[in-house]
Amino acid sequence: MLYYMFNESDREPDGGLGETYNLMEQFAQYMARLITAGKDPDHKLRKYKIWTLGLRASLHELEQSQYAASGFKRRITSTSVEDMSDEEKLNYDRYVYFDKNGFIRVFSLLDKLGTLLNDLLELRTEKIKPHFSYFTVLRNMRESNEHPELSRKLNELKERYKEPMKRLRKRRNTEIHYMNSEMQDDLIQLHRMYGQEIQLEDIHLQSQDLTDCLHLSMESLRLTFQYACRLMRKQSV
Repeated sequence: MLYYMFNESDREPDGGLGETYNLMEQFAQYMARLITAGKDPDHKLRKYKIWTLGLRASLHELEQSQYAASGFKRRITSTSVEDMSDEEKLNYDRYVYFDKNGFIRVFSLLDKLGTLLNDLLELRTEKIKPHFSYFTVLRNMRESNEHPELSRKLNELKERYKEPMKRLRKRRNTEIHYMNSEMQDDLIQLHRMYGQEIQLEDIHLQSQDLTDCLHLSMESLRLTFQYACRLMRKQSV
């Protein structure tokens, strides 16, 4: 969708991303077949199909945001905004836009996945916390020993990406509750180095964090839909 901005042609997703899309498509198609066969009297399967297609779109939007942010980051060489040419400043603004779009989408996607998991696996996380997050769902699965195979894999994945996720959460909270996240370092530097040139935030670490959390999101979806496809087939036998 956004490859054109870098003079590249659209490409078919492959590797882990392609596998994740295929699993989601398989699950949605399976729901469609059951619906057509009249096996959805309470419309739950319609809901799962729509949620799955929504998650697929969310993954695509996140992947494209990460791709665009990474592309614009490569065009930035200056160490401060003041040193940038007009063209480089425009590329920096584009980087900030897509990076910010990306890290907000990480949490949006994961919370949508948590909603699907909670309903599909009948976890009843809302009894613990009415407005729960994906990570609340994982904790509920672990503490209640529900679906231990999937719970173990998802929690191992969460721990693997714990540090980049922690930094992304801090930036998300800053962006939503306090100030533009890219300006937080400016404020810190103004306090510590008053009168000196403000250096650019660590965009290389930011870019790696977003890439890591894209992988966390993608792999969490892949594991979930592998499990969901097996579960639904087992239940329909």
